[in-house]
Amino acid sequence: MDRRKDKIDLSKQQIINVADKKKGLGCDQIIIIDKDKEKKTNAKITFYNSDGGETGACGNGSRCISYFLMNEKNLNRSKINTESGILKAKLTGRTEVSVDMGIPNFDWKKIPVVKEMDNTKVKIKTKNFGILSGYTLSVGNPHIIFFKDITIELLKKIGPQIENHEFFPERCNVTFAKVMNKKNIAVKVWERGAGFTLACGTAACATTVAANKLGLTEKKVTIHFKNGSLHIEWAKNKHIIMTGSVSNIKNISLKI
Repeated sequence: MDRRKDKIDLSKQQIINVADKKKGLGCDQIIIIDKDKEKKTNAKITFYNSDGGETGACGNGSRCISYFLMNEKNLNRSKINTESGILKAKLTGRTEVSVDMGIPNFDWKKIPVVKEMDNTKVKIKTKNFGILSGYTLSVGNPHIIFFKDITIELLKKIGPQIENHEFFPERCNVTFAKVMNKKNIAVKVWERGAGFTLACGTAACATTVAANKLGLTEKKVTIHFKNGSLHIEWAKNKHIIMTGSVSNIKNISLKI
C-alpha cells in the first residue's frame, strides 16, 4: 500500500481482514510504502504479517517492493529503508531482482533467544513429537532451521509449537529443510505471524547460511519451495544475496 501520496492508517484488525485468505484479499504480508524523510533511500518500508503484527524483515516483499520502485522510475538499482536496515537491490533480468539482505547474526541476544545457548544445537521439546535439534540465527528476523524432511500436515501441527516456544521472546520462523545435494535444498516453512507459507525469502537466506556453517552445502545454493525457487549466495563479505523473479505488478483498489 502506497502512503507516499495518500494517508493510509490501518488498524491491526483491518490488516488481519485484508490478509485473510478466505474473506479478504489473502496474503502473508501487507507492505506500507512511505517517503524516506531523510532522502537516503528510494522509500521507507514497513512490513506487517497477516496476524497484524509488524515484522522487521521480509525477503520476498523486499524484492517485490524494490522491483516496483525501480519500475516506477525506470531504474536498475534501488535502496529501501526497513526496520532491519537499508537494503540494496538491483535488476538482474527483466523480472529478476537481487537484494543484499545483509549479514546474518548469531548472537543470542540479537536473534533473540531467552538465554545464551549453542545456536547450532537448540533443543526444542515438542508435544507428541519429541525433542528436535535446530540451528537458530537472525537475518533481520529470528529463524530456526531443522535439517529434517517432514510433511506439510505435520508442519502445520508442529510449526505453531516451535514458533511460540519459550526460547523465542519474539516468536520464531520455523523451517524444515531437506538437503538434496551441495547446491540444492528443499524447504517447508512455518512463518512467524503468517503460518504455513508457500515461500519465505528470509527463511531461504537463513537455511543457506545454516547449511553452509554445518558443512552440508556450498555458499551458493538454490532453495526450492513447493511452487518456485530462490537463488541464495552467502558472499565473501558475509552478506547474503537473494535472487529471484517477481510477477507482473497489478494495481488494485480496496474498500476497507
